[in-house]
Amino acid sequence: MRYLHTMVRVTDLDASLAFYRDVMGFEETRRIENEAGRFTLVFLAASEDKTSAAGTGAPCLELTYNWDPEAYTGGRNFGHLAYEVDDIYAFCANAEKHGVTVNRPPRDGHMAFIRSPDNISFEILQKGKSLAPQEPWASMKNTGSW
Repeated sequence: MRYLHTMVRVTDLDASLAFYRDVMGFEETRRIENEAGRFTLVFLAASEDKTSAAGTGAPCLELTYNWDPEAYTGGRNFGHLAYEVDDIYAFCANAEKHGVTVNRPPRDGHMAFIRSPDNISFEILQKGKSLAPQEPWASMKNTGSW
């Protein structure tokens, strides 16, 4: 398993970038604009981590800016912690074995979400290429929120 990033939602991308860049000294390593989903993702790394982060080696901070205004309450501005695993299906099966609900099953063989006992959301990503869809995961519905 490898730690990837922490995601926080921001309401003003320019103001947030000014803070993280000018105050914290972070540098942008990549940006994703998703018109269909109406959001922008900006990945930042501390200056000493930037070289590694460009190759996705170092943990990053992901700023998620949703184009449509939304008020974030109840800690919703903090998104999730992300980890990469060798076998997403084995990871999720083990989580269930230990009584953890897989809130967003890995239907696509690539991404799942679970929550800690304190309701902290964890994004689990398949290392490398997505695995072929498998049952029971392919047919499972989402449970709760993540």
